[in-house]
Amino acid sequence: MIAKLESAIWAAKYFATSGEGEYEMSRIGKTPISIPSSVEIVIDGENIEVKGPKGSLNQVLPEGISVAQEDESLVVHRENDERQSKALHGLTRSLINNMIIGVTEGYSKQLELVGVGYRVQAKGKTNLEFQLGFSHPVNVSAPDGIEFDVPSPTELNISGIDKQMVGQVAADIRALKKPEPYKGKGIRYAGEHILRKAGKAVK
Repeated sequence: MIAKLESAIWAAKYFATSGEGEYEMSRIGKTPISIPSSVEIVIDGENIEVKGPKGSLNQVLPEGISVAQEDESLVVHRENDERQSKALHGLTRSLINNMIIGVTEGYSKQLELVGVGYRVQAKGKTNLEFQLGFSHPVNVSAPDGIEFDVPSPTELNISGIDKQMVGQVAADIRALKKPEPYKGKGIRYAGEHILRKAGKAVK
């Protein structure tokens, strides 16, 4: 969860210096978060833990931000109305809401392999072997909390309870062989549109 907090702080500083989205982030921060009956919230000082059917996630709250449980909702508070506090207010609320969705529903990303001979093979739920046109296969192991599913040799599903981690793993795998702009060969997100470049005319 440290990466999430760092991302939130970076974004908060951006909003604080630019003023962009200040009202929107403040509005988001004030919106209570509904707690499903299957979720347990543990607040211990600046630490918040969210437990659900799919697992648990922890978050360290930024300085100046606090969380309180009121009946069946969570309310995020900020200590002042400075721009950075308003930005952190909204971002913290979004992160906690994502945690609740993660431990109840989970997150997933789908990738597709496009190209002659491009294939992926599952080696259990946490290991993959790719054939991507190199002289050797490329092996990928899932970090803790991530699972792989291979419906076909050209399709890959990535799932987990941590939204940012799921997205990062998908981005890292896509980067193994980014879609090239002429024929679109490579690894792409399901449904991703690749802008094609025209090939050079043969004289």
